[in-house]
Amino acid sequence: MKRKIFRKKSIEELLEVSSGEKGLNRVLGPIGLLMMGIGTIIGAGIFILTGIASAYYAGPAIIISFLISGIACLFTALCYAEFATMIPVAGSVYTYSYVTLGEIWAWIIGWDLVLEYLVIVAAVAIGWSNYFVEIFSSVGINLPSALVNPPGIEGGIINLPAVFIVFLIMSLLIIGVRESSRFNTVIVLIKLSVILLFIAIGIYHINPSNYNPFFPYGFIGVFKGAAIIFFAYIGFDALTTAAEEVKNPQRTLPIAIIGSLVISSILYIVVAAVLNGILPYSTFKETAAPIAFALQNIGIDWASTVISIGALCGITSVLLVGLFGQTRVFFAIARDGLLPEIFAKIHGKYNTPVTGIAVIGSIGAAIAAFIPISDVVQLVNIGTLAAFIIVSFAVIILRKTQPNILRPFKTPLVPLIPAIAIIFCVLLVIELPAITQLRFIIWLAIGLVIYYFYGRHKSNLNKNNITKTKRLK
Repeated sequence: MKRKIFRKKSIEELLEVSSGEKGLNRVLGPIGLLMMGIGTIIGAGIFILTGIASAYYAGPAIIISFLISGIACLFTALCYAEFATMIPVAGSVYTYSYVTLGEIWAWIIGWDLVLEYLVIVAAVAIGWSNYFVEIFSSVGINLPSALVNPPGIEGGIINLPAVFIVFLIMSLLIIGVRESSRFNTVIVLIKLSVILLFIAIGIYHINPSNYNPFFPYGFIGVFKGAAIIFFAYIGFDALTTAAEEVKNPQRTLPIAIIGSLVISSILYIVVAAVLNGILPYSTFKETAAPIAFALQNIGIDWASTVISIGALCGITSVLLVGLFGQTRVFFAIARDGLLPEIFAKIHGKYNTPVTGIAVIGSIGAAIAAFIPISDVVQLVNIGTLAAFIIVSFAVIILRKTQPNILRPFKTPLVPLIPAIAIIFCVLLVIELPAITQLRFIIWLAIGLVIYYFYGRHKSNLNKNNITKTKRLK
């Protein structure tokens, strides 16, 4: 039993499968991939979480929270870049774990990633809905509360705008990754223009007194804020799920992963500083659309509308890449037999995993329709942090067990850099609410039950071993 659950896949086997008839087309270039990274990192963090984290966790010191999360992510991004260039195959950390730690760990982290991306999709769809409602409100049209809120929130029944945008993105992803990338590039450029507009306007309305107190929740609040906004930096993780669809992955992936993280971190810190300078941090308890809210409060209504439209475009790109990442992880797990193979079936015309996209999109839409954003946001972070810990640990393990493997990109100062990444992530996990940790444990327990009764028997590695045994007999 122990030998079976810790069985590993070889890198050669993974590369062979990904280049065969079950593989995906390599159509993404460096610009498209970089835009995907910026598109998914810059979005929810700026347009949604900046206000929530300032109001409830860190106050104006949210600037430091972003810096802490950004540094932690940079160390982890270096680890991701090493694996992504060495194993340019769909699945991200799930695939890397299969090679280094064995099948049971691959399943655990794959099941974790399923949760991570599902919650990303739901949380961002809810944020998109908030800005959608804000735009209509700015022109005097108030949409029915029952149809734009989940049950228990202001008389809500269902969040229909959130459902609509998830199904729209789902349809786009089914058509193809090249088309999705082009669409993403356009809306990312719109988003960046809007963010620069907010900075240019807001910097002239900063009131230095709003930065006092700078640490209203103490330094512990800064780390709590960092743990919450860590959700905002997930973009580079999603990029690695696209490795099987990237042209020249050995060069393109490191540039896109590290470049998008650095650019996004700078913009996060600047926007957070301007936002908390315009209004006192406590006022952001009143809204889930803090940037538009801030501009409305200083009387710049036209800019508020423009910001809301830009935010809507920006959050759309986050949703697109998040759902893309989820479907590729799901596809990789199913291709290995740990989930029903129907989810790995590729459409003959579009060359995309249609069934997986439809199932995951529908579940994400259901979560967004009926669960409040406060519950959704907290749950995603622990899944992401767990994935980051695993990939950092896996770099150390593989350097010891297979030191001679060709590594087009090498994480510097191993094991120091991965160890620092692990320490940062563990500290952030500790700062998450106990209920979030409990929910995560329950989710993993469900996953282990599925693996025990289904995955370990249906695994392609298990089938191959049985076939070899019969041949020997």
